[in-house]
Amino acid sequence: MPVEFLGIAATGDGSETTPRTTAAFDRDYTLRLARAHEDHGWDRVLFAYGAGAPEPAAAAAFLASHLDRLQILLAHRPNVSYPTFAAKTFATLDRISDGRLTVHFITGGNDHEQRREGDFLTKDQRYERTREYIGIVKKAWTSREPFDHEGPHYRFEDFVSDVFPVQQPRPAVSFGGSSDAAYAAGGAEADIYCLWGEPLARTAEQIERVAEAARAAGRTELPRIQVAFRPIIAPTEELAWEKAHRTVAAIRARRSADRPRAVGTAGTAGPGAAAPEVVTPENVGSQRLIEIAEAGERYDRALWTPTAAATGGAGNSNALVGTPETVAQALLDYYDLGVDILSARGYDLLDDAVDFGRYVIPIVREEVAKRDAAKAAAEQAAQAERAERDRHQLIAAQA
Repeated sequence: MPVEFLGIAATGDGSETTPRTTAAFDRDYTLRLARAHEDHGWDRVLFAYGAGAPEPAAAAAFLASHLDRLQILLAHRPNVSYPTFAAKTFATLDRISDGRLTVHFITGGNDHEQRREGDFLTKDQRYERTREYIGIVKKAWTSREPFDHEGPHYRFEDFVSDVFPVQQPRPAVSFGGSSDAAYAAGGAEADIYCLWGEPLARTAEQIERVAEAARAAGRTELPRIQVAFRPIIAPTEELAWEKAHRTVAAIRARRSADRPRAVGTAGTAGPGAAAPEVVTPENVGSQRLIEIAEAGERYDRALWTPTAAATGGAGNSNALVGTPETVAQALLDYYDLGVDILSARGYDLLDDAVDFGRYVIPIVREEVAKRDAAKAAAEQAAQAERAERDRHQLIAAQA
């Protein structure tokens, strides 16, 4: 199966290790970083969402109007707009980008962050709302006739949009989470299910949970799986590990220097946001990252947890450390589990995007092509063997 690579569409140059030197939305930097992804083999970039951050749909429209190939993953929180309005916004952006949009719906795993924009629902209520919201957006994208809706969170009459996506029947829907409620909602609605990087065995368990939830919802086509990492690469293993330890030291130093802030969730705190204090996170995904870090620093081929521990399990924070060859082989281990979208974001956003695109992506694509060719050859051989067996059975029956 094809493999895709997702990077970050940051609108400023800060990260967990480096304070921002640009404006929160810097046109030149946004475009420069996106072009670095487009020119170095990446498939799409994520516009993350944060309560005080630049509005991602507008930033994505800016990018789409300047680049022709790079695809867009737009993070969106259901609490910030009505679903019919959101559906029109997404359809318009899909038009602007000529069919390059995927929407990532964020339920929200931190009460403080949600309340910053007036969302006082409980977590379970938020998941219920997200599921209803996605269903309305999908219908607004595809219905050419007016429709009514009355549900737990939304009610309207006689809505029909006059703008529809380029992609037919609709753009893909992305979703993430590690709680039972997340699996149920995402298993029912998501085309792409997003996970944070965990050890291989635990990732396999999560993939099965997603599949079970999708089957329980009556689906026969299961969501694609995306897994996110923080790659730390260097020409040699020794240099890579030195770089990894410098990175953790920089994360800790920046956290000590910046004002405290509660831990956010996936897609909710863009690079350059103030580093939060280490507190017990509310969301299950971050709790899992902390649990894994407490159990050990190194897993499998290259997974390293101190970066996650240093941030209190904040979002995509487990690293893959090593040479490009080592990191590529680690990513292929996840591909072999059934992961076909690989999300990666370094700590020096621009230079790391270039290096990863130059040195890691080509190795992974080449090895995936070999795997696909071998699988196709094996299937062809099996078909030939079955045909030969059927021929002999027919001859025997006619004798």
